[in-house]
Amino acid sequence: MTVQTQYMSQDKLNELNAELKQLKEEKITALAKRIDEAKQMGDLSENAEYQTAREDMAWAKSRVGELNKIIDNSEIIAISGKGDVVTIGSTIKVLIKDLEKEYIIVGPQEANPLKGKISNESPLGNAFLGKKKGDKIKITVPAGELEYKILDIK
Repeated sequence: MTVQTQYMSQDKLNELNAELKQLKEEKITALAKRIDEAKQMGDLSENAEYQTAREDMAWAKSRVGELNKIIDNSEIIAISGKGDVVTIGSTIKVLIKDLEKEYIIVGPQEANPLKGKISNESPLGNAFLGKKKGDKIKITVPAGELEYKILDIK
């Protein structure tokens, strides 16, 4: 099985490392204590606190595994100056139906379309990759087909 590279900024990698540290050093320790205390209450088959704590522990351990996998396969996006072609990390200005918009091509961990951050794995982000200033791309969206013209690449 091929492991996919996770593209992200240094800030996002730092955020994920902080979450991982918090889970390992605080959350899992606190959950282990909750489980131990719930065991002291007696019959585990009808102990809601015990069941909830175990479910929370399973989630926390699963998240630790997920974070480890993401961090181990991460590659920092180099945010550089002006470029000739759209790559991960590029900021692009596009024209859509007489409206100018700006997008930053990021990895899926940082995607936030409301803030103009689109994933390189999304249909739109992927369509921009490798394109140059002046190129036009057509994307089919639920509302129909849209044409984007790349005005600038930073």
